[in-house]
Formats: sequence, C-alpha cells, structure tokens
Amino acid sequence: MGANGIQSFRDLDAWKVAMDLTVLAYETAKRLPQSERYQLSSQIRRAAVSVPSNIAEGQSYGSDKRYLHHLRIALGSLGELSTQMELAVRLDFVTFTDVEAMHKQLSRTRQLLFGLLRTIRRRRLAQAAKGATLLTTAFWLLQIAIAG
Repeated sequence: MGANGIQSFRDLDAWKVAMDLTVLAYETAKRLPQSERYQLSSQIRRAAVSVPSNIAEGQSYGSDKRYLHHLRIALGSLGELSTQMELAVRLDFVTFTDVEAMHKQLSRTRQLLFGLLRTIRRRRLAQAAKGATLLTTAFWLLQIAIAG
C-alpha cells in the first residue's frame, strides 16, 4: 500500500460507506409506487450511484485538484439524494421509518467526505508551504551567490 495506506478508492472508508448508501437507495427506490419508476425512483438511483462513482473517479486521477472537484460533486449528489428521500416521505411514498437507515448512512457518508476534503486541503497547503520555503531558500542562495 501507499504511504498513507490508500492504494485505490476501494481502500477509502468514504467509498465503502457510499457503496452501502447506494444499496440502501436502490432498496428504497424499489418501494416507490410503480408510477414513480421512471421519475423519482430513477433520480434516487442516479444520485446514489453518483456518490461512490465520483469518489472513485476523483481518487483515481491522482491530482488533488481533480480529486477535490469530484468530492464536491459527490457532496452535491448527497444533497440531491437527501432531498429526494425527504420528498418521497412528504409525498407518502415511504415513511420516515422506511428511510431512517438511509438518513444515518447519508450523514455518515457526508462526514467522511468532509474529512477527506479536509485531509486533501491540508496536504495541498503543506505542499504549498514546502514549495514556498524552497523558493525562499533558492532566492537567498541566489542573492548570496550574486553578492559573493
């Protein structure tokens, strides 16, 4: 494994929890009325699949900038999914009890995504600081060489 123990997206807790969330979303979508098969049900499945897919895609790029972008998309999809679940409850397609486990999984996935975002931002800041230190050192060495 890599230095931080992450070799692929499959090693990320955020991805694992998001995959479990997707399974719950599909199970919930099956319970919606037949009339919602191609509407709300489809939207629920699409938003749910988007979460682990974007985590995987972002991590696979290897670039922190693209990784952050895809994690933000995953968070947006979580917002969509949360809204769709609330709408399903408000329309009496499912009960809150039916989606209680999903709400817990949504919350857990959101926590892990925010933690991952924080980690990547800290890593970028540390790299930027290291780069600034190297530039400053190079500047002063050049000044010494010119003066000397």
